[in-house]
Amino acid sequence: MDYLNNKFDVIVVGAGHAGCEAALACAKLGVKVLLCTLNVENIALQPCNPAVGGPAKSTLVREIDALGGVMGEVTDATYLQLKILNSSKGPAVRALRAQSDKAEYSRYMRNLIESNPNIYLKQCCITELLTDNGQITGAIDEFGIEYKARAVVLTTGTSLEGRIFVGLRSYSAGRLGEKAAIGLSDSLHKLGIETKKLKTGTPARVDKRTIDYSKMEIQPGDDELNFFSFKPDRPVRKTYPCYLTRTTEETHNIIRANLDKSPMYQGLIHGVGPRYCPSIEDKIVRFASNPSHHIFIEPEGLGTYETYIQGFSTSLPADVQVRMIRSLPGLENAHIIKPAYAVEYDYVPAVQTTHSLMSKKIKGLFFGGQINGTSGYEEAAAQGLIAGINAYNYLNSSEMLELSRSSSYTGTLIDDLVTKDIQDPYRMLTSRSEYRLLLRQDNADERLTPIGHKIGLIDDAQFDRFNKKQQMIADEQIRLENLKISATDEINNILSKYEEHIDRGIRASELLKRPNISYKILKEIDNSTFELNISKDVYEQVEVLIKYDGYIKRQQEQVDNAGKLEKFRIPDNIDYSKIEHISSETKEKLEKIKPKTLAQASRIGGVKPADISILMVMLDRGTVARK
Repeated sequence: MDYLNNKFDVIVVGAGHAGCEAALACAKLGVKVLLCTLNVENIALQPCNPAVGGPAKSTLVREIDALGGVMGEVTDATYLQLKILNSSKGPAVRALRAQSDKAEYSRYMRNLIESNPNIYLKQCCITELLTDNGQITGAIDEFGIEYKARAVVLTTGTSLEGRIFVGLRSYSAGRLGEKAAIGLSDSLHKLGIETKKLKTGTPARVDKRTIDYSKMEIQPGDDELNFFSFKPDRPVRKTYPCYLTRTTEETHNIIRANLDKSPMYQGLIHGVGPRYCPSIEDKIVRFASNPSHHIFIEPEGLGTYETYIQGFSTSLPADVQVRMIRSLPGLENAHIIKPAYAVEYDYVPAVQTTHSLMSKKIKGLFFGGQINGTSGYEEAAAQGLIAGINAYNYLNSSEMLELSRSSSYTGTLIDDLVTKDIQDPYRMLTSRSEYRLLLRQDNADERLTPIGHKIGLIDDAQFDRFNKKQQMIADEQIRLENLKISATDEINNILSKYEEHIDRGIRASELLKRPNISYKILKEIDNSTFELNISKDVYEQVEVLIKYDGYIKRQQEQVDNAGKLEKFRIPDNIDYSKIEHISSETKEKLEKIKPKTLAQASRIGGVKPADISILMVMLDRGTVARK
């Protein structure tokens, strides 16, 4: 058998969230995968906060699940707490967040990996890529062992030439307690692929036995549980609270007095850090007028005393960290198990890849996760899934899966990465999508499950459940359009509890559009709605579709209008240098990104609307110059 001779179909480098999704997708589709990791004990590790989801990120997790990925399933099986954020706001920004059991999460994912007969797990460091005539042919590890494959997916996280900083001391490592991946960057450079530096960080972990929780505010999860996966029979587990404390004036004074010991402020770290998750010293400097910052105390798991200090990442010296942490209410006697640290690492700017996440220079070479310049487990997993699917498509000469911005947050994420020059670790935000009311977490299955089924990652049983759910949603919308609620004293007595009143008979759908009326209230006033006993995932989507009908239609019109630019395809061999009336800067950017449509070209930073108009006219007339 070929795998005994180190011959595989796909090599996945890295077994973090991106690597696991990539490997499992390829394996489920029937190809042999070699999954290489620096440490098999750290599969799907959560090296920062042990949590999944949150604003925009929860939509990514639901999309991963809808396409046939596993992050949602693993999170649902290992949660310590589940909570809907922004529940009082509109559906576009509501988000599910799970506090995970870190060790359980990793064990569950490892079991999925090891129980798949198509995945061959190996602890090794890949140091060199093998190519022939611009196509990938395999890889070599640090022992000089050669592995053959026609596709390689790089998901190296923060390990690529990683360097950890604690104060002014530093050493080679991708994560605390794990070596860095050395040599692979040089191999990429030899292939003409550019790398740059980014930086991220993580807080200290403290012993929960040394924490006084009585001085903190308890932060419980939801009593009514919501889940990430669309699969049935999700486990109901005992939940545990988090806690809230705050920085003090003493905390701020300690940080200010020790900024000269910060590697970031002393210029030792050259990579740019995450804008939306700054270190505590960066917060103190940038928001000097703020007297206090929220700090969340979160459990790492049931089998450990380790506790995570959310919002308190730093790269200050270990002794300073002790004083900083002990200045927080409830942490006066805290014992630090692991210090906070910053890590600087290499990444590959994703403008060098196509929307399929394949290299523009090397056929069969794919990139997923933090190596593309992102931060976050969810962003990594979404990219890993798409890279894995497309590695399979490449092997089979099939059409690449390239999701549009209007179809998903995953499509928005990838489009931003490959068309914009990202300067700091990219984090998915609801504000990054111009279609966020259409791309909600509740309808991810409606948008993407048919694609997952067509690919082969969603089985027929799950697809049948999906179709039945969609039919129930459509039927219930029609029923509520035809159902009349009478203006009786009994009904108005109930409505008065919610500061509502009706003077005449009204359609149930019209009543549901009122801000104070929910589907649960409708069940309270109408026996037929109550007796139907429609599941929560169905009626919540029905409520959103009815309540926000006008806004949804308006956003769909925006999608339709934007689609006009998508119809203008740009030839691969267009010669931008010979196009008159557009600037040299624009020509350089278009040549670098190589957009496939005018819509993609319009999103490239620095490309002006006038440039797009010129290109549109030339494409419409068929007068563009070719190479």
